Amino acid sequence: MDKLNFIKNGVSRLPPGFRFQPTDEELVFQYLKCKIFSCPLPASIIPEVNVCKYDPWDLPGGCDEQERHFFSSKESKYRNSNRMSRTTKCGYWKATGSDKRISSSTCNGIVGLRKTLVFYEGKSPNGSRTNWILHEYRLINVETNPNNSTQNYGNEIGDWVLCRLSMRKRSLEYGSTSTHHNHNATNSRLMFDFMMVNNNNNKTCSSTSSSCSSSSNNNIEVSSNHHQDGYADF
Repeated sequence: MDKLNFIKNGVSRLPPGFRFQPTDEELVFQYLKCKIFSCPLPASIIPEVNVCKYDPWDLPGGCDEQERHFFSSKESKYRNSNRMSRTTKCGYWKATGSDKRISSSTCNGIVGLRKTLVFYEGKSPNGSRTNWILHEYRLINVETNPNNSTQNYGNEIGDWVLCRLSMRKRSLEYGSTSTHHNHNATNSRLMFDFMMVNNNNNKTCSSTSSSCSSSSNNNIEVSSNHHQDGYADF
């Protein structure tokens, strides 16, 4: 029996002031491993939901800004394949990047794999990418080759995966990008104004220099000495 039960009506409900922020290693070896081998969980806080049967906004839980965790069964598969079907009512989940290996010093022969998926609205392959991100955790057997001590992935363990759902925040990224572009535009404008002023000053200096050349020799000597002093001070 689980030590603590925070699931009510299929949704995890934590007391005020508490947050559930486990690491990848804790999710794999403290929750998923215990779920697969029917061991007591540290706390009953992760509900059982078939994630691939729902659009991400229809999944139970809190606000979009909060991470949500689910135990999902592997029963949803294609007819002619053992791969899981990731098609929902309004879109589909698409894997991106490479899987991340998660290991523990206390569990020999077993590792976790974290797969990253992005939700696309519409039909594959012409769907529209959204900000919904899903991390899917699995348990894998590790087979060691005695000849060269290399490790290869074996079969998957159990009929469950653990999913972590979140929404990527892009508003801040867009804001910072827009600010960056505006900043560059301002700098470009300032540089342009500076060059225009500099060119005008050069024209003024050229005209002043021409007038100075028609002046007396004393004025020319004073101007020449001042110019040399200026380079010496610099």
